Amino acid sequence: MKKSIIYLFILSLAFTSCKETKESKELIYLNEKQEVTIPKDLKWSERMALSVMERHPESYQIDHKTEPKWDYVHGLVLSGFEHLYEKTNDKKYYDYVKSYADILIDAQGHIATYDIEKYNIDMIEAGKLLFDLYDITKEEKYLIAMQTLKKQLEAQPRTSEGGFWHKKIYPYQMWLDGLYMGAPFYAQYTVEFENGKNLDDVAKQFELIQKHALDPKTGLLYHGWDESKMMDWADKEKGTSPNFWSRALGWYAMALVDVLNYFPEDHPKRLELITYLNDLAVALTKYQDNSGLWYQVTDGGDKEGNYLEASGTSMFVYALAKGVNQGYLPSEFKAIAKKGFDGMIRDLIITAPDGQITLTQVCQVAGLGGNPYRSGSFEYYVNERKKDNDPKGVGPFILAAIELDK
Repeated sequence: MKKSIIYLFILSLAFTSCKETKESKELIYLNEKQEVTIPKDLKWSERMALSVMERHPESYQIDHKTEPKWDYVHGLVLSGFEHLYEKTNDKKYYDYVKSYADILIDAQGHIATYDIEKYNIDMIEAGKLLFDLYDITKEEKYLIAMQTLKKQLEAQPRTSEGGFWHKKIYPYQMWLDGLYMGAPFYAQYTVEFENGKNLDDVAKQFELIQKHALDPKTGLLYHGWDESKMMDWADKEKGTSPNFWSRALGWYAMALVDVLNYFPEDHPKRLELITYLNDLAVALTKYQDNSGLWYQVTDGGDKEGNYLEASGTSMFVYALAKGVNQGYLPSEFKAIAKKGFDGMIRDLIITAPDGQITLTQVCQVAGLGGNPYRSGSFEYYVNERKKDNDPKGVGPFILAAIELDK
């Protein structure tokens, strides 16, 4: 009898120790004796960037990659490093970005692991890193690589009205994600190398997603839209997916503030894009939790399974803060952004004794269709796996921290 009681006691202890709460992780860290390598008096942007470099000494290792891969997650995180270099003039951030480009782009400008024939708009995003590298070094290989990515956009399959398909394997579909993946690169390229001749086409991508994915009742946009209405997830009348996913909305909000950098004040489409951003900012504010954070399913509140998610929150904070800083949004949205950032620091950040910081509650991945099939239902989004320090949260966190100068 005594043995069974002892066994049950040990079992209960083991079960308790397996709970991965923020508090239990902090207790584990407190019991570790580690030398402080990242000072706590640095700004949050540098603390996160240095944490990334500690975890991934080579920049291609971001997202725990063991081999170099041309990928949007690297482009997203390293965009934060580019902005940090601009702000601090600390060359280690520049070198970290350049090492990624140089391991993937050879002297002839060929991008390793990249296949244009897949027409995957995700693959355009990392090309944003190459503009500054080309400006600084004047190395032709970066220009050739950018020209290759531009060729993909020129031949990217489109909807009947001219909207880029998300991927060749997802025919007639536009996703909010794709606006961030393609539009900022497209806008910068056409301004820097084509005298802005394709800015109308950049604006068209936003016009079409507003036309087809916007829900007038909430002011939010659905994750995806299928022009063919053939996908099981697509509404048979509107073609929209069934729910609002915060990270998808975050991609879209970031796309708006980033492309606006390249629209001259006298461009006829500029005000239209600013209006989209303002309308979205108002809608998002309605769904911000009292904690300052946003839920995985944006309008789902505390419905069972829904949770306060880090990547969508980071993206909203960045877009709102930058929108105010650039004059696209009224100043009151800065307070909304600050509330969101403070909520992340309080509820989602864990600091280890060595100074490394961890961002928790990040949805690792979500999409629509594919195999295994992704339905876009509420249950689908809230049950996708989470991953601490996923780059889709870490990258926007760095960008948000820079904009707020926290």
